[in-house]
Amino acid sequence: MVHFVGAGPGAPDLITLRGAKLLREADVVIYAGSLVNPALLENCKPGCEIHNSAEMTLPEVLSVVRKAERNGKTTVRLHTGDASLYGAIREQLDALSAEGIPFDITPGVSSLFGAAAALGAEFTLPGVSQSLIVTRLAGRTPVPEGEGLRALAAHGASMALFLSAGMLERVQAELLAGGCREDTPAALVYKATWPEEKIVRCSVGTLAASGEAAGIRNTALVLVGGFLEGPYEKSKLYDPAFSTGFREAAR
Repeated sequence: MVHFVGAGPGAPDLITLRGAKLLREADVVIYAGSLVNPALLENCKPGCEIHNSAEMTLPEVLSVVRKAERNGKTTVRLHTGDASLYGAIREQLDALSAEGIPFDITPGVSSLFGAAAALGAEFTLPGVSQSLIVTRLAGRTPVPEGEGLRALAAHGASMALFLSAGMLERVQAELLAGGCREDTPAALVYKATWPEEKIVRCSVGTLAASGEAAGIRNTALVLVGGFLEGPYEKSKLYDPAFSTGFREAAR
């Protein structure tokens, strides 16, 4: 059996209870070493076979899984954050399905939520934005037509950009070309929830310079939008003058 487990954003205690249990019970662990906090591996039992997938190709990962299956061992495939976001799991699931190898998936806390928590921010503020766009800037790996950052920025929604901190000059240019103002609030969150977490608050117009000054070039999220600061409307859910299915409006 192969368990795909979301490791969470970084802090060892932000893995789910189920994920931690599976990690403790695993005979083989294949972890995304470029992003997963190695402190999580302290959960592994003595004798657990550990592989760093940052140094492996897909065929090599699958070879380890097949060997574990032949020997009746349980494998945990430990991915950063939640594996459904930029986790490259679909190709692994398809390969396992084709070979009849059973698997399941345990979701994790995404770093985009760890970053929002670090900033004390809410992505969906009434009167500001009720949508969150999760995307990345096209780099060596392209994005589908119609999903360019410039086009998405035109929506004015809250934005969380993965895999883009090393291209901040291009990020800034595309956001401005898409309609963001120079003073649109922005933030860089490096290694959210890790001990070395670093937060840089800035604006779209100062994004590249701020990242350069802070030495942030990777392992960081770029957050953009009015949700980061400025006025907003209070929620109707807790408004005394607003009736819900659980209480009547105050008279």
